[in-house]
Amino acid sequence: MNTILVPTDFSIPADNAAKYALQLAMRMKRGIKLCHALKIPAEAPMAGQVAWPLEDYISLKDEANDQLSSLAEKLENDIEEQISGLPVSYQPKIDYTSEIGAANDVIRNVVSGQKMTLVVMGMSGAGPLSRFFLGSTSRDLIDHAGFPILLIPAGFKFTTIKKIAFASDLSAGDVEVIHSLAGMARFFNAEILITHVVSERYEQLADRETVADFLNEVTGKADYDKIYYRAVKGLDVIHGLNWLAEHGQIDILAMVHRPHYFLNYLLKGGYTQKMARHVTMPLMVFPQNFQGVI
Repeated sequence: MNTILVPTDFSIPADNAAKYALQLAMRMKRGIKLCHALKIPAEAPMAGQVAWPLEDYISLKDEANDQLSSLAEKLENDIEEQISGLPVSYQPKIDYTSEIGAANDVIRNVVSGQKMTLVVMGMSGAGPLSRFFLGSTSRDLIDHAGFPILLIPAGFKFTTIKKIAFASDLSAGDVEVIHSLAGMARFFNAEILITHVVSERYEQLADRETVADFLNEVTGKADYDKIYYRAVKGLDVIHGLNWLAEHGQIDILAMVHRPHYFLNYLLKGGYTQKMARHVTMPLMVFPQNFQGVI
């Protein structure tokens, strides 16, 4: 059984992301694994010269596990309250773990060790993307992740997923990603809107042929009848995606992270502040050429 990993620092945004992940798990018939990274003084400068008592580590781990257990119990109570109102009665298994290390390392190790294919995380800040993207730990996680990461804005409440927009540059690798995304969309009978931001001078025959070829590949690979395409005209990618977020009536915005390409500028802050003022929906980030099952 596939499992959704939910990293938590026990903050309000992290708790909110866990609740969103629970809704996904109930509908997708997945388990949930809560994960907390323990930071110890060994990570601090000069720590190599200091011996940290084993008793302190045990105490810290016990405290984290108590908090994880409490969060798991809250989620289990949510299941009992909601299960009667759902068309299915699947009850996700909820497990948890706490490990020593930097958060990004712990997340990657847990995903790799248990072959998980989706991480759901909370994000917070003045804008819904700002603090997450500007943090070096988060940038490193996305840069080196081999799995999709679904980022949930602080305070965002789960609603039925009806439309997922996938921002594409029509490259060949996106076909496999859309195929994987279709696997998730099927659980919700949701539309997938392939979105390509284009300039005002888009009406060139070569461009139309590129789109047609791409959509033919997608249709043959994904085998899902709710995939559509829309060109969004804009001065640049940010203007186009901002328009889509405000007017497209979408529930999740998905995109591929290509190192040294568009999302890289987001991570380094060039576009982040601009998007953060507008994007208030969950953002799913895929690694380049992802071919797994969500």
